[in-house]
Amino acid sequence: MRRLFVLLASALIMLGLARPARAQSAVEVTDVQVNYTFGEEIIFAARLHSQSSIRDASLLLLVEGEQQARSFPLTVASDGSVQYRYVLQPGTVRPYARVTFWFECSLASGEKVASARYFFKYDDNRYTWQTLQDESLRIHWYSGEAAFGQAALEAARLGLQTMRGLIPVAAGEPIDVYIYASAADVQKALGLNGLTWVSGHASPDLGAVLVSIAPGEGQAEELQRQIPHELAHVLLYRMTGPAYNGLPAWLREGLASLAEQIPNNGDSQMLKTASRNKALLPISDLCGLFPQDASGAGLAYAESASFTRYLHATYGTPGLLALIRAYTEGLDCTSGASRAFGLPLSQLDLRWQQAELGKNETGIALENMLPYLAILVAILIAPAWYVFLTLRSRREAHGKPKSD
Repeated sequence: MRRLFVLLASALIMLGLARPARAQSAVEVTDVQVNYTFGEEIIFAARLHSQSSIRDASLLLLVEGEQQARSFPLTVASDGSVQYRYVLQPGTVRPYARVTFWFECSLASGEKVASARYFFKYDDNRYTWQTLQDESLRIHWYSGEAAFGQAALEAARLGLQTMRGLIPVAAGEPIDVYIYASAADVQKALGLNGLTWVSGHASPDLGAVLVSIAPGEGQAEELQRQIPHELAHVLLYRMTGPAYNGLPAWLREGLASLAEQIPNNGDSQMLKTASRNKALLPISDLCGLFPQDASGAGLAYAESASFTRYLHATYGTPGLLALIRAYTEGLDCTSGASRAFGLPLSQLDLRWQQAELGKNETGIALENMLPYLAILVAILIAPAWYVFLTLRSRREAHGKPKSD
C-alpha cells in the first residue's frame, strides 16, 4: 500500500523554521509530493523555479528525535523538477515519527537559498486503522471490533491512573497506542531482526507505543499488562525529559511493571528457578542494555520488576522519586541508589534477594564472593605449584646418576 501526500506550501509551511542563507524568494517550490511504501522507500518530488539558474540542489531531511539533518544531492531537470528515492533500511526512520524536509539550492548568481520546510508523519499505512480517543489517549487497532478498542481504551486509562499515582506527570499531548495483531507485526514495523521475543515497544519522545494483542481469548489480560507497561515509559519520559535515557534500564522497566494491572505470572517461577540455580543477574548488570537472548531478557525483566516493586514497598513513592531525581541529576547507576537510599546498589540487591526470594545473607555473600575467591585461589596456588615443580626438578637432577 502506498500513501501520497501533495503538500501545499500555504498549508504546510512551518513558519519561523526555515532560515535561508539569503533571500528565500529567489527560489519558488511547487508541486511538493511525498509518496512512501512503509519500511521500503520514500519518494520526494517537487518543482524548483528561479530567475537565476540553479547550479545545484539538495534535499534536507530531519527525522523527529534527531539533531542532524540528512542531505541528499538532487538532479534538477530542465523544467525544474526534482525527485529523490530514499531507500529505507531497518531503523532508518522510526514508525510514527514526524519527518521534516526542505530544499537548498546554490544559484549561478552565488546565492545559497533554502525553501520553506514541509513535514509528514511516517505512519504505518500497511493497515486500515480504527481509532478511538479521549483527551489523553488515542487508541489505534486494525484487528477486532469496536468493543476491542473500547476495552483497550479502558486498560490504558487504568494504566495512566496507576502510573500517575507513582510519579507526578502533567497530561500533555494525547499518547498514541497502536495495537498490532501479533508480535511478528510489531517486529516488522520496528525493523527488528532476530529479537522474536519482543512484543511491545515505546517511543517515549514521539508519544507513541506499539503493542501486540490479538482480539479473543486472553485479550483482557494482555490489554491490562502490555498497554499500561508501555504507557509508563512515555509518562516517565515526560517527567524526566532527555534525562530518561540516563536512567538505569532496570528502573525504567521496573517502573513500567508497576503500572501493569495484571503482572506476568511466569516471573515469580523464573526468579525462583534462577535463584535456586545461582543464575540471578546482579542488579548492577542491569543498569545498561538487557541481554538480547530470550531467556536472558526474560530474567532481566523479571528481576527489574521484582527489585523495583521491593524498593517501592520499602521506601514508598517518595523513595522512588528521590531515586529518579538522583539519576536525572546525572549520577551513575550505583551512586544514584546510594544517594536516594543511603545504601550501595549491591546491598540493596542483597536485601531484595533476602526479602523477595528468601535467600540467606551469608549464602548470598558467598555466592557473590565465589569469583573473587577463585581468583585468590589461583593467585595463591600458582606460586606454590611453581615452587613444587622447581624443587622436584632439582631433586630429580641431584638424584640422576652421572654418565661416564
